[in-house]
Amino acid sequence: MATATLLSSTFAMPAAARRAFSSSSTSLGFATSQLAGLSLSAAAPTSTAVVPLLKRPLQPIVARRVCPFTDKKTNRANKVSFSNHKTKKQQFVNLQYKKLWWEAGKRFVKLRLSTKALKTIEKHGLDAVARKAGIDLNKK
Repeated sequence: MATATLLSSTFAMPAAARRAFSSSSTSLGFATSQLAGLSLSAAAPTSTAVVPLLKRPLQPIVARRVCPFTDKKTNRANKVSFSNHKTKKQQFVNLQYKKLWWEAGKRFVKLRLSTKALKTIEKHGLDAVARKAGIDLNKK
């Protein structure tokens, strides 16, 4: 308790904080807050009430604006006015929902892909482009 009396005489602490500091046997010694005048202790909190976490309403799952075949994503760019004033804007990918005939599966597959990927599929075929992108069409 000699450190408690040394601390209380060295620093200007409020009387309530001095009493809490000197009466606490599990205090951390010199770890006191000089700004608030409160002491830090390793003692367990006296209240055992559990504070409930704030519950946010569930948000619907929205598909990202990314083409799975070409990995094209949103680009950040500047919108430049006539006075050369620059403001940020987003350039989104031109994504389209398309039903494509999948020859190997003998069925239609509904995909959300960019127009660039659609042109690539028309040129090379759906199987080749899906294999190169690592996409399993059986799941879709």
